Amino acid sequence: MFTMVERLIIAVANQKGGVGKTTTAINLGAALAEQGLPVTIIDLDPQGNASTGLGIDAESRDMTSYDFLIGECDWDVARRETALPNLAVIPATADLASAELDIASRPRRTQLLADALSSAEGVVLIDCPPALGLLTLNAMVAADGVIVPLQAEFYALEGLSQLMLTIREVRASANPQLRIEGVLLTMADSRNNLSQQVEADARKTLGPLVFKTVVPRNVRVSESPSYALPVIHYDPASKGSAAYRALAQELLAKGIDRRKAANG
Repeated sequence: MFTMVERLIIAVANQKGGVGKTTTAINLGAALAEQGLPVTIIDLDPQGNASTGLGIDAESRDMTSYDFLIGECDWDVARRETALPNLAVIPATADLASAELDIASRPRRTQLLADALSSAEGVVLIDCPPALGLLTLNAMVAADGVIVPLQAEFYALEGLSQLMLTIREVRASANPQLRIEGVLLTMADSRNNLSQQVEADARKTLGPLVFKTVVPRNVRVSESPSYALPVIHYDPASKGSAAYRALAQELLAKGIDRRKAANG
């Protein structure tokens, strides 16, 4: 799907917390890297969980996504290789929490990340904070597509309309090429009637926007961050690993289908 000079930038976004954004960014990134694609995860959440989950100690985060965002360092300097082949990260620290105020008065304040990513290569996954503020807007303006993790719970679809409206506004104002790669159901329990109902409602409401892949509630997925590993390296045979590998294949297949359609 890609060559070394091509790139794909995807924002992993949902203004709700605890829906699996960071888990998806890390594990989808690892699954794509496993396919031989060069992958960089940009940790754009001040909590820095993606950085920790990929083994980057807080004390060693000299250059961060905040420095990258404001142009203090370039792509090659900001990226940190992880212990995993083909997988790098631009880490975050708590300093990112003040970024919204710091960049609010800057020219092109919603396009800073797009400018910073001008020399990026490979697959870039942006782990967005749980808010629809300037950091998430920067991610959407820079991105080719958005993946929306959606927890299979009672209030799952509430708030989704605001996110979709934000995506439409970004298309209209700054990034007409932005597309929704898909809505990803996470933490699903096939034995639970509520999970089944949420999935049915999401597919009825959103149709083909919902990925076929569903990420199950899986203890191995929950355990893996404490070992600073994606689940596909922590327990390659787990159901969580299978789900994220399937998601990677589905995402790649969508890209191939778009190319075929574009080429007639």
